[in-house]
Amino acid sequence: MGYDRNAPKRAINVTINADLLTQARAYTRNVSGTLEALLAAFVEQEAARRRAEDAAIDRVVDGANRFQAGHGLLSDEFSTL
Repeated sequence: MGYDRNAPKRAINVTINADLLTQARAYTRNVSGTLEALLAAFVEQEAARRRAEDAAIDRVVDGANRFQAGHGLLSDEFSTL
């Protein structure tokens, strides 16, 4: 999936724990770039998780539809209509 790496940069306000920021700067000179890379990984992971969840729901619905097609609705025997 990815994202447009050539899209323009946009300044935003982010509030972050000061101690965490100090520690992060000890590991990277480019906190914004690191944050962008981590956010991109999060977005990709979350999109994959949601696709998998949607696929699982689709499998459940397909199974229920196959059951109904083969056996009818469970409530049919109690219907007074």
